[in-house]
Amino acid sequence: MKTFVLLLFLSLSLSMQASQILIPMNENEQKNHLKAYGIAYWVLQNELKVNWLLNYEGGSFTVAYEKEIETECIIRGVSYQIISDAEAASMYEYIARAEINMDKVILEKAPKIAVYSPKTKQPWDDAVTLALTYAEIPYDIIYDEEIVNGKLGKYDWLHLHHEDFTGQYGKFYGAYRNVPWYVENQRHTESEAQRLGFQKVSQLKLFVAKAIKNYVGQGGYLFAMCSATDSYDIALAAENIDICENMYDGDPADKQANEKLDFTQTFAFKNFTLIPNPYEYEYSNIDVTQTRKTTESSDYFTLFEFSAKWDPVPTMLCQNHVALVKGFMGQTTAFNRDYLKSNVLVMGENKALNEVRYIRGEYGKGTWTFYGGHDPEDYQHFVGDPKTDLALHPNSPGYRLILNNVLFPAAKKKKQKT
Repeated sequence: MKTFVLLLFLSLSLSMQASQILIPMNENEQKNHLKAYGIAYWVLQNELKVNWLLNYEGGSFTVAYEKEIETECIIRGVSYQIISDAEAASMYEYIARAEINMDKVILEKAPKIAVYSPKTKQPWDDAVTLALTYAEIPYDIIYDEEIVNGKLGKYDWLHLHHEDFTGQYGKFYGAYRNVPWYVENQRHTESEAQRLGFQKVSQLKLFVAKAIKNYVGQGGYLFAMCSATDSYDIALAAENIDICENMYDGDPADKQANEKLDFTQTFAFKNFTLIPNPYEYEYSNIDVTQTRKTTESSDYFTLFEFSAKWDPVPTMLCQNHVALVKGFMGQTTAFNRDYLKSNVLVMGENKALNEVRYIRGEYGKGTWTFYGGHDPEDYQHFVGDPKTDLALHPNSPGYRLILNNVLFPAAKKKKQKT
């Protein structure tokens, strides 16, 4: 009986001391990295704060102990540890040391998330919606009508789905012009443009691109992948220039379009050249898909290591359990370094190929991130391929980069190094 009482006392004592939950994000201790982000978001939804421990064990999280949080970790299959206040204090003290490249960032409020995506069925999937769904992070789907009607300001974070902002329908004309989904998509998109008050699809997409630019300027967070990166900047540079051939908009493109591009309007790219041929599956020479020389087995890119205490934003965006991330292709796979603006920050690159994969920058009060490639766990995703089952890839480094961006807007603002 005395032994039982002693064990009960020790158990209660440990329980009282165990006042924080540590969610490790390193390679060996976390069995589901992607759902761990969902736990962090769920905690924020319940109006509790999350500590993001930058560069500590792969970017781990801590939260004040609540039985409901522990239960949610168990339900979602997320690895966790219960630690005492004393253990947490010792860990935070170590992280705060000036010579240690780590920091603690407080996440305060769950960002309201929107994905810019057509409401109609598309013959491809989107990595961000797959990641959000798997991590159980809620989001709204919005498209041209919502943006034209001024509803973008309701959201803190916007993802641009696989999209073509130039009005050329993804330059799928050469391969898919007679396929039913392509024909119906063009018909529907033209009808929507006219219904919303635009004569051409390219004019509607330019309006949307400029509205998104204004959204960023007012403090919004923009994340884009694949063709939504370069086609976005091309649309901004080509304002008041017809770059669409007659099969797209009923009249020929401007033959001097390349000489008239205005690179002062773009976020990331400069001095690029458009590829006007409608039969060529490429917008410009920004993308390196057709020119890169590598194989799937040797295709990797390296994440940069930033100063957690002085450069917390890129540090947050690069949190991972590996520094070398497996490459993957897309309509826009990666960006030719030669066409980057000087103020663009490179966060992931394949230096040997002179290509950058993961970049960010600021505009006005907001920030944008571009990530090349279509699906981090499907090397060469083709139109009509089945969607990736993330239950088979719960520790995907490539998908972690997406979810870093989702949590980033929740961070307590911290003064950046100038």
